[in-house]
Amino acid sequence: MILPLELKDVTFVAGGRVILDRVSAQIAAGPSTVILGANGAGKSVLMRLMHGLLAPANGAIRWASANPEREQAMVFQRPVLLRRSALANVIYALELARVPRAERERLALEALDSVGLAAYASRPARVLSGGEQQRLALARAWALHPEVLFLDEPTASLDPTATREIERVIQAFDAAGTKIVMATHNLGQARRLGDEVLFLHQGRLVERAGVEQFFSRPTSPEAAAFIKGELPWV
Repeated sequence: MILPLELKDVTFVAGGRVILDRVSAQIAAGPSTVILGANGAGKSVLMRLMHGLLAPANGAIRWASANPEREQAMVFQRPVLLRRSALANVIYALELARVPRAERERLALEALDSVGLAAYASRPARVLSGGEQQRLALARAWALHPEVLFLDEPTASLDPTATREIERVIQAFDAAGTKIVMATHNLGQARRLGDEVLFLHQGRLVERAGVEQFFSRPTSPEAAAFIKGELPWV
């Protein structure tokens, strides 16, 4: 088990600007966690810090396990795909995870089937639609059965149909026991997929609450304004 994940006074600075300011939180197993906030609030940076792609300027990030890398995965808004077939993309992820060669193709095909891409296994990944590419990125994660899945605005550039497909896959991860940590500024998506909300405003964690409480009884003026659509998108 790699959870809980502890963040203690995490600060991140870029170009002389404070992007995250003394963020402290515990991410535990179980309920899906949604990181909400306007564009520029620091959501993506926080996700990258938790995943290990960035290091904080100050503060500490600690997993319960000393080697959490193989038990977590991250899917970005614009997935990075190899110039190979959809199947080969998933097999490569399994190869990196040191899954035995004899099992890779079977697991990769099962993962593609789980996201509705079994018929596209031999198709070049780069010619898939945006929604299909995102599902392929999720298939790579599914094949690894991570304990934690980080999702950074996974449907931000997709149409409603593709968004519904991605949300279906995310719900399947959740049902299978994977801890979902997702950054979004989409209020409807947060309601549909989240159990708890971490609300960021200008790099600070100003509120944490269950989804229903957050939307019906926000305790901070910043969260109340965001829900009403009154915060600037900067």
